[in-house]
Amino acid sequence: MKRMKPTFILPTLAAVVLAGGGHATLTNDPAAMNHSTNSTMNFPFQLSDAGWRQRLTPEQFHVLREAGTERAFTGKYWNTKDPGIYRCAACGEILFRSDNKFDSPCGWPSFSQIAAQGKVIERDDFSHGMHRKEVLCANCGSHLGHVFDDGPGPTGLRYCINSASVNFADTNSPATNAPGK
Repeated sequence: MKRMKPTFILPTLAAVVLAGGGHATLTNDPAAMNHSTNSTMNFPFQLSDAGWRQRLTPEQFHVLREAGTERAFTGKYWNTKDPGIYRCAACGEILFRSDNKFDSPCGWPSFSQIAAQGKVIERDDFSHGMHRKEVLCANCGSHLGHVFDDGPGPTGLRYCINSASVNFADTNSPATNAPGK
């Protein structure tokens, strides 16, 4: 097999970059999307950016509103085994239950199913050069993580969720971030 000369590859690469306007924009790039979702979708619970910043920690704002991701094995719930529920850290909606949480080597809390139908929305995510299914809170549109089809039965799903996007509580605890609370 013959090697291509750099004199051909570099000009071709430059032409592709220039044809795209000189820069590439990823689908879930926060700067391109004006944060996670509220610029393109409507949700029952909404706040302004200033309202979200006041309500959330800087890490939560980055994950929930800018579709960020915490580093694997660093979130406070990745290894939690206590019984309880996981609520959206932005709006307090119940999203997941501990009886659906399982040990996954990915480094993020992983669930085999959601707490109830309609609690999350999935949408295509083409960021980072791959296709995934992003998971959003159906109540406020906050980014939670992604869902993959490599989980345990019976669903075969793995909801891979950022710890910063949820608050854990025992089953009898009231919502801490629920609207109107």
